[in-house]
Amino acid sequence: MRRESRWRRGRLCWLRGSCQFISGGIHEWKKLILVQHWPETVCEEVQNDCRDPPHYWTIHGLWPDKSEECNRSWHFNLEEIKDLLPEMKTYWPDVIHSSPNRSQFWKHEWEKHGTCAAQVEALDSQKKYFGKSLALYQKLDLSSVLLKLGITPSINYYQVGDFKDALTRVYGVVPKLQCLPPRQGEAVQTIGQIELCLTKQDQQLRNCTEPGERPAPGQEAWLAGAAAEDQGLRVCEDGPVFYPPPKKIKH
Repeated sequence: MRRESRWRRGRLCWLRGSCQFISGGIHEWKKLILVQHWPETVCEEVQNDCRDPPHYWTIHGLWPDKSEECNRSWHFNLEEIKDLLPEMKTYWPDVIHSSPNRSQFWKHEWEKHGTCAAQVEALDSQKKYFGKSLALYQKLDLSSVLLKLGITPSINYYQVGDFKDALTRVYGVVPKLQCLPPRQGEAVQTIGQIELCLTKQDQQLRNCTEPGERPAPGQEAWLAGAAAEDQGLRVCEDGPVFYPPPKKIKH
């Protein structure tokens, strides 16, 4: 019976396109990361053709903390998220690539991260994965939180601690901040990305790192790959940081 049950589960996962679950612990992960980026910094960083990028934080992705590309046969299907497209275009626009096919960004996020997040029932389809990401984005409302705390884009510098302390006070957990290091002729790092971490099973906020926490076996390689995806972003160093205002309103 047990052998038959495992065969039936394997057959079911094959039909659903989710057979990564049968393979055991190779793609195990412990937490989710809701990654939001500041479009002005991204456009500057990747030097693309951003035309009037959003003036609010947008979604980069919802990432399991150490796995990727868990099922290369589970391809992205835009038709499955057609009901979400108005919100996707607003809150999850592609500000990284200059391709006219903006859905390529969503395809990348699903195939690299969504197929691994699908271990969890709440995220086990494309509609659930993107829908949950949008719901978390709107619930946490990072742009409004920063605005209410008086942290707005400015030609004057902030301290990294201003962001960390304010967000920890509001959310009750420690976030992770990613910055673009200063380039030649620049005085300080530039805020580019804010990560809020969530528990795996119920998607509740948790600290991105705990005291004494070390990367799990194999996680160092995953972190290196994630850093490459972040187009040169690094964990912000303590000290001054630039939060760039949109170019058209700079003065």
